[in-house]
Amino acid sequence: MMTLQEILNSIESLPREEQDYLFEFLRKKKEEPRGDNFWEGLQKFRKVIQSEGIIFNDDDFADLRDRSVGRQIDL
Repeated sequence: MMTLQEILNSIESLPREEQDYLFEFLRKKKEEPRGDNFWEGLQKFRKVIQSEGIIFNDDDFADLRDRSVGRQIDL
């Protein structure tokens, strides 16, 4: 694992163009709201489902939940 100082040193050793790219990438990452990633992922999932013609209904999820009361506890 690199220390922060080692990371900073390695960034300083990069060509200026690559430093600029890295800083721009980090700036965009920081500004990007976290909810957008989820929403984009959901939209991609929906497109795949639609384009592949995948159909699912409540029966597909009928036995998905674990209905057990939990683990036994010895007192």
